Amino acid sequence: MSLASLMLRTLFSISDRKRDAGLTVPEDIVRSDNIVYGRDRKWNVLDVYRPLNAPEKLPVIVSVHGGGWVYGDKDLYQYYCMALAQMGFSVVNFTYRLAPKYKYPSSLEDTAAVFEWVYQHSEEYGFDKDHLFAVGDSAGAHMLAIYCCLGTNAAYRKMTGLNVNEAHVLKAVALNCGVYRMVRGEKKDMTSRLMTDFLPGKGTEEELLCISPVEHVTPAFPPSIVMTAEGDFLAEQALPMVEKLKSMNVPVEYRYYGDREHSLGHVFHLNIRSEDAQRCNLEECRFFKTFL
Repeated sequence: MSLASLMLRTLFSISDRKRDAGLTVPEDIVRSDNIVYGRDRKWNVLDVYRPLNAPEKLPVIVSVHGGGWVYGDKDLYQYYCMALAQMGFSVVNFTYRLAPKYKYPSSLEDTAAVFEWVYQHSEEYGFDKDHLFAVGDSAGAHMLAIYCCLGTNAAYRKMTGLNVNEAHVLKAVALNCGVYRMVRGEKKDMTSRLMTDFLPGKGTEEELLCISPVEHVTPAFPPSIVMTAEGDFLAEQALPMVEKLKSMNVPVEYRYYGDREHSLGHVFHLNIRSEDAQRCNLEECRFFKTFL
């Protein structure tokens, strides 16, 4: 494992646990925990959150967690995901296999398996599979964008050799503080260093082009919110993705939160105590509800 991955795991773990310290399960949420969705019973697990006394069927949000492809799990996203469920959705919160032990495309295969699981278990868990949405942040936004490209671009599926059921149509997605174009720079930034752990070839030009979703968007890509914020170290990635979606006539909304006097930082929306996070999450759920 690279030094970059070790540092990220350490620093993110400290900040994430501080962020969620003292939070408890809301009384108006019903949970189904630690459901196995794939072959790896350690990594392929998910939770489902629903509002108490909700209708039998609810629209669904699948959350793809971030963590630089090397860190994170569903437990670190439970409070954020339960906050989304309180807005009238069933929310699927899952763990996937992490690099460097499990390199690309393991996490993508797990993401596809979760969507397949949602379709296969729609009756059991009251999922309205005709109204399926997704959120992803940071590396999770990157993987969600790739998943959307795989589902809407046959040539891209052929290029990658990854099988995604194109019938599993997402109504809309929220891409939060993500990375959408991978490039080999003269200086090694954090993302470039993490690629050495994530990719089998450690980040060849061919690999980086393949996993740059902005290069593979088609007009069939789902309607999207692309969000970033003041202080987000990936902020410059957002507008190129927005412009590509616009060029393909994909319905897209761009959100930039905070300003020079009010820096919010990377993935600020996960801190559900924050009024800015609450506003962001409410606006994204309202965007989803326009497609119900």
